[in-house]
Amino acid sequence: MISIDMLPDDVLLEIFDFYNEGLEDNVFKKDIEKWQTLVHVCQRWRSVVFGSPRRLNLRPVCTQGTPARDMLDVWPSLPLLIHDSDSPIEGVDDIIAVLERSDRVAKIDLYDSALEKVVAAMQEPFPELTHLLLTSNDIAETVLPDSFLGGFAPRLQFLMLILIPFPGLPKLLLSATHLVTLHLWQLPHPGYFSPEVMVTALSTLTSLESLSLGFDSPRSRPDWASRRPPPLTRSVLPVLTTFWFRGVCEYLDDIVACIDAPRLYKLEITFFNQIVFDTPQFTQFICRTTRTPTSKEFEKALVVFADNAAKVNLSSRTSGYERLSVEIPCIELDWQVSSMEQICTLCLPPLSTLEDLYLYEHPYSQPVWQDIENTLWLELLQPFTAVKNLYLSEKFASRIMPALLVGGRTTEVLPTLQNIFLEGFQPSGTVQAGIQQFVVAPQVTSHPVAVSRWHNMKEDMARYTY
Repeated sequence: MISIDMLPDDVLLEIFDFYNEGLEDNVFKKDIEKWQTLVHVCQRWRSVVFGSPRRLNLRPVCTQGTPARDMLDVWPSLPLLIHDSDSPIEGVDDIIAVLERSDRVAKIDLYDSALEKVVAAMQEPFPELTHLLLTSNDIAETVLPDSFLGGFAPRLQFLMLILIPFPGLPKLLLSATHLVTLHLWQLPHPGYFSPEVMVTALSTLTSLESLSLGFDSPRSRPDWASRRPPPLTRSVLPVLTTFWFRGVCEYLDDIVACIDAPRLYKLEITFFNQIVFDTPQFTQFICRTTRTPTSKEFEKALVVFADNAAKVNLSSRTSGYERLSVEIPCIELDWQVSSMEQICTLCLPPLSTLEDLYLYEHPYSQPVWQDIENTLWLELLQPFTAVKNLYLSEKFASRIMPALLVGGRTTEVLPTLQNIFLEGFQPSGTVQAGIQQFVVAPQVTSHPVAVSRWHNMKEDMARYTY
């Protein structure tokens, strides 16, 4: 039998590497610092571990209460991680002690409070910083100055700011050419920057794969007088695959007029509630950024209503989009229906090839229904002229089927309809009455329409709602 003491150093290193495998993205201090157990076994193991710091991903972690100055004196010059999910008021001095070693800090995750003191300690370059996440609970309480990080972040790959205004961010991004993930969410109005400035910053981020841009209020909107026509040449984000946006539709329209994203496959948009949603540039952006440019058709649409928002999801088997969704936060049900009609008519590409349409309420946030005019339902259905299969939850069936009977509008609104799938094995009396009227009504459609049970409703809702 061979004792572990007899194993050569390279074999030990392989074992240690396996021991540390999968910890690169772990957020738990005890897991990230598993290597510390190894260095306390014996001097030889300590030597093997510290001889391969990059391979073994050796990184001390500073959290609230970590005796940072003692830790920095004990360990070699390894990359430093700062992580705290709680209020670091009491331990802020330890965090600042680590920030003083700015040439070694590789990752910072800090949530809430005491950020003002932390930011004050980050006014010089952090040349090794690859990951930065800052979150505040207080809107505009902490404003990042232009001198943050010395205005320079050459190795930054991940940046997330939540509820933190940073007016000088576009300038910083010009140096962050290796950025892979950029998440700016609930940006307060003091941190507003124009679409033109944002596009200039994005144009340098050729490694960007994931982009989130969300404003905290509709006050953050472009100045109408300063809006310009689309440029002749657009900036290309060659590897961008996911894009989330929350704001006014004019801001998004100005952004996408200036960029191309040939590999985009997930696009999720939330527009603030407004009277008119008119986004001609957004429509063109969708059409030109499918991963298969010759296959731009969507086959499936889901219109989902909740107690405080309505959303339309589009998907396609042939285009590159895994998901395209547009959501409007509002409470009034008639305005939810009207907003969805505008989105489907004005903001999305023509839906003339779409064959499957689902209409239902969110399973965990159902609206309180009220009487809605039949014309609103018909206007919502109007863009879906190629639909063959209509899926309705019970509450929708009791509203939409009577609307289709008004003036024999089914042939006009849904001329190719073949099947209606309804929730439940035995529909309620109201729905059954609607079905009977629909089936026996003369000239409702120019061809037979089958009415069946929606067998996989729960699975479909879980798959497509989120």
